[in-house]
Amino acid sequence: MVIKSAKYLISSPNFVNCPVPDKPEYAFIGRSNVGKSSVINLLCNVKNLAKTSSAPGKTQMINHFSIQSGGKSKVTDWYLVDLPGYGYAKTAIKNRRTWGQMIENYIRKRENLVNLFVLIDSRHQPQKIDLEFLDSLAKWEIPFSIIFTKSDKEKPAVVERNVKTFLDKMRESFYFLPASFVTSAEKRIGRDELLDYIDQLNGEATDDNGSNT
Repeated sequence: MVIKSAKYLISSPNFVNCPVPDKPEYAFIGRSNVGKSSVINLLCNVKNLAKTSSAPGKTQMINHFSIQSGGKSKVTDWYLVDLPGYGYAKTAIKNRRTWGQMIENYIRKRENLVNLFVLIDSRHQPQKIDLEFLDSLAKWEIPFSIIFTKSDKEKPAVVERNVKTFLDKMRESFYFLPASFVTSAEKRIGRDELLDYIDQLNGEATDDNGSNT
């Protein structure tokens, strides 16, 4: 798949205010400071499309981007969504609850959501909060995939071990593991694989509906 254009569209305080669900949609989520904005910018090949920050928790709304692409599937227009992190920055408990409800409502009620990409920091051993979030997705029957980020920030052997340990931990709860990708925004690792996967899902969405969603 080739990204022809990627443009910021709108930031919504809840799923009700999101754009009309007339295109396939792919959302990205992870703990605060997992490198989500960098991965989105890498995918779209636009340096500052999603705002990056050294301060966790800057994404506080549902941010939609309009994407035009060319690939094997017939789908050429789709949405990419940047969701608030579920680890949350230092903020009031009330805000955390509001964000949590906003995220859950979007994930469970957004009818054109094709896949949720969950970002995991490859530098660390499995974190309880990540595993609990994935268990929730399984309970809600939400299709998801995993993106391991920041692979350039650790030795390859450490990244490989952490990824294997995380997937082995998932096997304790999951019969089948989702698709997973190891990425580095700085070294542009994993970009082609992710784009090809989205193109594949776009094609499947077209086959299921007989036309573009």
